[in-house]
Amino acid sequence: MAIPLEDNFTDIVGKAQRGLGISDSQLAEKSGASVEAIRQLREGKFDRAVSDQVAPVLQLDAGALADLARGKWRPNEIEVPGLLQFNTAYHDITVNAYLVWDPASREAVVFDSGADCSALLERCADAGLTIKLLLLTHAHPDHVADLRRLTRETGAPVFLSSREQAPGAEPIEEGKTLHLGRLRIEARLTWGHSPGGMTYVISGLARPVAIVGDSLFAGSMGGGNVSYEDAVRNNLEKILTLPDETVLCPGHGPMTTVGEEKKHNPFFGR
Repeated sequence: MAIPLEDNFTDIVGKAQRGLGISDSQLAEKSGASVEAIRQLREGKFDRAVSDQVAPVLQLDAGALADLARGKWRPNEIEVPGLLQFNTAYHDITVNAYLVWDPASREAVVFDSGADCSALLERCADAGLTIKLLLLTHAHPDHVADLRRLTRETGAPVFLSSREQAPGAEPIEEGKTLHLGRLRIEARLTWGHSPGGMTYVISGLARPVAIVGDSLFAGSMGGGNVSYEDAVRNNLEKILTLPDETVLCPGHGPMTTVGEEKKHNPFFGR
């Protein structure tokens, strides 16, 4: 079954409004929409005219926002040999972990643990893969919930941005390049959602792949908990400058591509 989009249009409006520090009354004054119309929009009552009024003030693409609100877009299903997504339940949300491997050497790297790494470990055993590295996008609890078990079962070293901490993790800095068989993995600091959010850009598979954590979602982005401005800037400069065919693997929701996000993500499709 296809994984649903992480955010709906009300989530997107809310993230942009909070990130920019714009109140309902300020948004009404700047957009020309009434406060009541804005509140109804945020409650899920989509009105294209109101949406078109507020989108420019929130620095969102009005067309992309409308398409998401009306269910007219979601990314195509993506399959890349040597890449698997695992989606597990963490309380009332779901979270992704990823398994990437070199088909020739059968050496593998895991990105985040998710809430339960059981299926991931079983797949490795069935496929004869050896996990050599554990790379964390960030240390929010849902992404590292099963890290101790994953570390114990694999014995693999764990790396995380030096700006954050997780049990047993060694620091990794932006620009660090790791090699695993024929795979090349480059660390890019894409902070803003968390202090040390890291994106890992992988070459050596049939298509370029970027494990982006909560920096960017299909049709949305992670909330700018630390810095909304830097979260947006890092996505634009360090993720969306990758080739359009690059597969993006977010911490929540379905996989997508750079090309799709440049066209359909309201935060960036402008």
